[in-house]
Amino acid sequence: MQADKNLFPVTVFLPKKTSSKDLNSMDALSAGNATTAGSFAIQQDFDNKYAITNIGFVKQQMNYSPDEFSALEISLLDPGQSEKFIEDLQNLLETKYKVLTKFQQNASLYNSMRLEKWFIFAVLTLILIIAAFNMIGALTMLVLEKRKDISVLQSLGADKNLIKKIFLSEGLLLAVTGAGTGIIFALIICFLQVKFKIIKLVGTSFLIDYFPVKLVFTDFILVTVTALIIALGASWFPAKKASEQIFNLKT
Repeated sequence: MQADKNLFPVTVFLPKKTSSKDLNSMDALSAGNATTAGSFAIQQDFDNKYAITNIGFVKQQMNYSPDEFSALEISLLDPGQSEKFIEDLQNLLETKYKVLTKFQQNASLYNSMRLEKWFIFAVLTLILIIAAFNMIGALTMLVLEKRKDISVLQSLGADKNLIKKIFLSEGLLLAVTGAGTGIIFALIICFLQVKFKIIKLVGTSFLIDYFPVKLVFTDFILVTVTALIIALGASWFPAKKASEQIFNLKT
């Protein structure tokens, strides 16, 4: 928050709690004079909607009694107990009051962030699918180069399922190597960001000046499983082609 060098008076209009239902009547509003003390910039949604002032001034203008409030914020020592606490508090207050979590109060913001996360995952999946075509081409070339070796395995008694498993294992090995390397790099980058905050946010309208990250175990599992499924699908066609190769030991 920055203090204004040039203070200027403003007239604040607030709705009265005991006002008439006629919204066009000026009797429904109270006017009060105030002086600016400073300005803040957090996020556009908050900057354009909120102003901070003395609570006594607001109560006076809205005809609130000294022990009357329009909202109450409660902070828990254990956020994991929030759902149970809200349920118990709502049962205690019944329907006279509405109890909401910070996620429910800012549902649009959190929904957009969640949508952004899944959009990034969809882009990552598309990149993996495109990379899978390169894997198909590489394994197909490997099958063509190892035709004689496949015939030798067939002469030794290897059936189609064994040959198919060999090339499927080759594809899964490539996937595990690539996914493992990517996860290791991701862990290193996330650790450096959390510890040293190397990636900064551009602009001054944020509460923090660095890009926040959080390591979520389920996200790593989801990415790994997705990579393995795509690799398995990409390995299936070359492996099937290798298993259907006609037995031939001629050079």
